[in-house]
Amino acid sequence: MIKKTIFAVFVLLLNSALLTGQKNDTIRISAKDINTGFLREGTHRYIVYFKMKKDSIRTLTQFWTRTIRRTEYNKTPAIQITQEWEDKDSIVHIVKSYSDAKTMQPLYHNTWWKIPVSRNSPTKTTTSTIVDVLNKTVQYNGVFLGEADTTRRTKKIWDSYKTSIDKYFLNWHLDLETFPLLPYRNGVTFIIPFYDPGTASDFQTVAYTVKGEAELEGYDQQKIKCWILVHESTGNKETFWISKKTREVLKLEQELGPDRRRYKIKFGFSN
Repeated sequence: MIKKTIFAVFVLLLNSALLTGQKNDTIRISAKDINTGFLREGTHRYIVYFKMKKDSIRTLTQFWTRTIRRTEYNKTPAIQITQEWEDKDSIVHIVKSYSDAKTMQPLYHNTWWKIPVSRNSPTKTTTSTIVDVLNKTVQYNGVFLGEADTTRRTKKIWDSYKTSIDKYFLNWHLDLETFPLLPYRNGVTFIIPFYDPGTASDFQTVAYTVKGEAELEGYDQQKIKCWILVHESTGNKETFWISKKTREVLKLEQELGPDRRRYKIKFGFSN
């Protein structure tokens, strides 16, 4: 009888261990999981380009300049991040963002775009959006948005903004500055609450999984150990190489269908 009892207990423990092993290693990211100490102040630059086929030339090249500094916003300790995106002959995108210095919760987000008037048109126009998270206001081209807006684009921007109100979220437009802040380990999946302020994209939770480790070769054949962070959705797979030492995003390879690829590569120095 004692032997049967011991055997039964052993089976229960074994089943419990197996079930535990089957559980996903998942972290639903909240303010307590963020470590802004990993952010490196200063200017950082990326080259961004597409390859339309596996062995095709690089095209649609842009240069992204991103500057991080610690400051204050409305007397709140904050992290200011500015961005300038350049294409072949002009600046096409400017961003100024403030986030809480400890939690990275967005406080303010101001964007400016230079875009074609219509598809394939050489003529360009500009648009701007300001989202003041603290004061719960949204401006589009200098006009405050609200419930009375019925124009398709402005209504969608306002409605999308409302999905984020009174929630903890991270700024999806600052993904390169967000990924360094996460608690990495092999096999973990981060469920990140993202919202891209001032766009028609709603607040959503997005899964990114640490698929393992790899090395990138840097200057003087330096071997840089990286975490591999992967996000997949229909027709889209993003693979990020993130330095284990500095947590900087060093490379992105984005698969858009069977052949099309998009890359972001961090320069080793800024000029």
